Amino acid sequence: MTREQSRAAQAIGRSRGGLTTKIHTLADGRGRSLATRITPGQAADTRQLIPLLEQIRVPRPGGVGRPRKRPDSLTGDKAYSSRANRTALRDNGITTVIPEPNDQIANRKRRGRRGGRPPTFDPVAYRRRNQVERGFSRRKHWRGLATRYDKLAANFQATLDLVETLDWLRAVPDNQDPRDRT
Repeated sequence: MTREQSRAAQAIGRSRGGLTTKIHTLADGRGRSLATRITPGQAADTRQLIPLLEQIRVPRPGGVGRPRKRPDSLTGDKAYSSRANRTALRDNGITTVIPEPNDQIANRKRRGRRGGRPPTFDPVAYRRRNQVERGFSRRKHWRGLATRYDKLAANFQATLDLVETLDWLRAVPDNQDPRDRT
């Protein structure tokens, strides 16, 4: 196994900043992680969206019935914009709010009528994406996660899972006495 293959297996990739790892996350409306993947730094973001969607399992209220596997809507950044992703999301009935990158806009306009209509974009709904960025910020408070001290991908993923679990536990209120509510 070559050095590059070994690094790719451990989700370490070379980018402009040196050896890096990307964390791809699908989060709920409060920035708490629902599904996470790690990839080498030079890996394309757009190819990670569908595998992330396949990881989602959200229990229904009351714990009755099959868990939900599909969100109602998805808000993402430009890196996740592709025709294949938009088609897959549309086929599954998921509304998307993903801005179109400038190169895709130019390519669509260059093709004229054959380029198709621009995808719908709701700037008001897109403002809520900052919750995901806040979730990343909360995770980066953990020094071991921010600097990736773990050499093995499995250990790094375990650290990431631990931090995300603690983030969820902080969000869940303690069982309070109903009389204490004000």
